[in-house]
Amino acid sequence: MRFDIITIFPKILDSYFNESILKRAQIKKLISIKAHNLRDFTLDKHHKVDDTPYGGGPGMVLKADVIDRAVNKIIRQPANKKKKIKSRTILFSLRGKKFDSVAAKRLSKYDQLILICGRYEGVDERVAEYIADEEISIGDFVLSGGELAAGVLVDAVSRFIPGVLGKFESLEEIKGSYKVYTKPEVFKLNVKGQKSKALAVPKVLLSGDHKKIDEWRQNK
Repeated sequence: MRFDIITIFPKILDSYFNESILKRAQIKKLISIKAHNLRDFTLDKHHKVDDTPYGGGPGMVLKADVIDRAVNKIIRQPANKKKKIKSRTILFSLRGKKFDSVAAKRLSKYDQLILICGRYEGVDERVAEYIADEEISIGDFVLSGGELAAGVLVDAVSRFIPGVLGKFESLEEIKGSYKVYTKPEVFKLNVKGQKSKALAVPKVLLSGDHKKIDEWRQNK
């Protein structure tokens, strides 16, 4: 799986992508993540990627022609013409379909995801209508740009790629999400101005009875 992120801040997610699970997945060549500077696809000497909105109003709008040039340059071409590469272009937008595990699993079946990150007042509407294959929103809130949304999508989709987590059973969608505990078995919670309180691990988890433990986890 190859993730190509189009942004005007290509280094903004470097630290996250180069740690932990995603770093190991890249070393093992299970995924590839590349950020592309939108300014590299401009044709003018000032590398202009935005302009004022038609009809007036505040802010600047990212230009459709520059984004179109970037997508066409980035999209993968098969070395063997008989082999088809499944690529999908995504624009992050408040109006997009809400991102969830179903969407993450669906997108994990592609060979390449091109992620367009908006900034400023937004992106020329012709990108949504004619260049992107779909619009995605990660929630009902506003961010300064699409880069954090791209990071969320890369992380969530990567988890569905075999080998990224080590064990496929590690997926919450497979094993479920339940309360977890570890050592010490009992610890004293100290609250300022109050008597300390002993907090213990539920006894069923110490029982060794895996059937009862599974039932407890299902109930939780």
